[in-house]
Amino acid sequence: MQQGNVGVVARQAHSTSRPAGRPPVGAERPEHVLAADYAGKSDAYFVGARRDFIMALERNPEARILEVGCGSGETAAIAFEMERCGSYIGIELDPAAAERARRFIPDVRVGNVETMAIDIPAASLDAVILSEVLEHLVDPWCVVARLAELLRPGGVMLASSPNVAHYGFVLQLLRGEWRLADSGPHDRTHLRWFTPVSYRAMFEEAGLSVRRLGPVAPPGPKARILSRLSAGRLDHLLMRQIAVEAVRGG
Repeated sequence: MQQGNVGVVARQAHSTSRPAGRPPVGAERPEHVLAADYAGKSDAYFVGARRDFIMALERNPEARILEVGCGSGETAAIAFEMERCGSYIGIELDPAAAERARRFIPDVRVGNVETMAIDIPAASLDAVILSEVLEHLVDPWCVVARLAELLRPGGVMLASSPNVAHYGFVLQLLRGEWRLADSGPHDRTHLRWFTPVSYRAMFEEAGLSVRRLGPVAPPGPKARILSRLSAGRLDHLLMRQIAVEAVRGG
């Protein structure tokens, strides 16, 4: 398999060899229709630097990073500032946000990661960042598998998504409610929902080893007390967002 054809082969496999138990994939939506879903969002929606993700990476001025859903590029700016990379590629669906990202990222590609060709050689990246992205995709399982092939041995994938097992969601369901919003955990553009268990499984199915899984933000005092009293058995109810750090083996 030629390195430049990783994306094409993965898309072909996506339609013929889905592992059992995964939800069926809906019909692909036209690109302009999908982009229109985000056109009405404010600029603030695309802003937000993931310093925590960059801090998890080793200092390496030669590293290559890919960020899917790079927004306005603030995370890339921190990566360069902290010498975590020498090369950074951003993929962004929203053209306006992508244009702003070019202030920090020389190589910004506009498109839908699920359908576009990703012209990056296999096993050439040191890190892939997916900050609050996977829940927006039709088939995040396929995307994680595609991107895992681009990581070199020892390369890391950093991702986060809302936790549908959080007690806030559970309380809403107990009241028979499911309120949608323009941003946040109830964003109306979210298509997939994960628990800590199902989130871990997605990365392990892609052949990655999960090195860390936990909340994006440290738990507050009440959550820490409840975690201790339950010996950790209720931790899945306490994390609003799930963060994962997964590594490709050698």
